[in-house]
Amino acid sequence: MASITIRRLEEATKKRLRRRAALHGRSMEAEAREILKESLAKVWTSSGNLAEDVRRIFAPLGGVVLRIPERQFYWEPPGSSGPEYDYRDRS
Repeated sequence: MASITIRRLEEATKKRLRRRAALHGRSMEAEAREILKESLAKVWTSSGNLAEDVRRIFAPLGGVVLRIPERQFYWEPPGSSGPEYDYRDRS
């Protein structure tokens, strides 16, 4: 089997790895191996549709319902009402 060394690991990451390893009854090294194994076992295939790929990735995290308010105009569009203007030269 091969060995790797991970340098400059943030202290917070190391603490989380230590806690996770203890939770699963493993050493930090065994937990890191398991995390890598699980992560790399997932096969990623693109559907060719970016929106669908994003939806598939984030679906396990739950959804968000965005309520888009109905469009309202706060000004009168030109020509819908108001005085008519005559730009002809009145000299």
